[in-house]
Amino acid sequence: MDRTEIAAQTRRYITENFLYTRPDLRLGDDDRLLERGIIDSMGVMELVAFLQERFAVTVDEREITEEHFGSIAAIAAYVAGKHRGGGDA
Repeated sequence: MDRTEIAAQTRRYITENFLYTRPDLRLGDDDRLLERGIIDSMGVMELVAFLQERFAVTVDEREITEEHFGSIAAIAAYVAGKHRGGGDA
């Protein structure tokens, strides 16, 4: 699965689960999710659970960082790296 598809599915999940009360909010791939108040720390954990189930990746708690989960683009790169066998993406 490529980054574009991962990003699209992640965006859909975030929109449906975190932005349903803010339908006019425009979310770019590089927008900072925590900084913009899109998700909070509990939301990150929900997002991690979704990614693990949807994309069959294992996320080590040490990998839950702003670098990997700070934006849709970062998430897509991280998950794609996991699928390439990159381990710590």
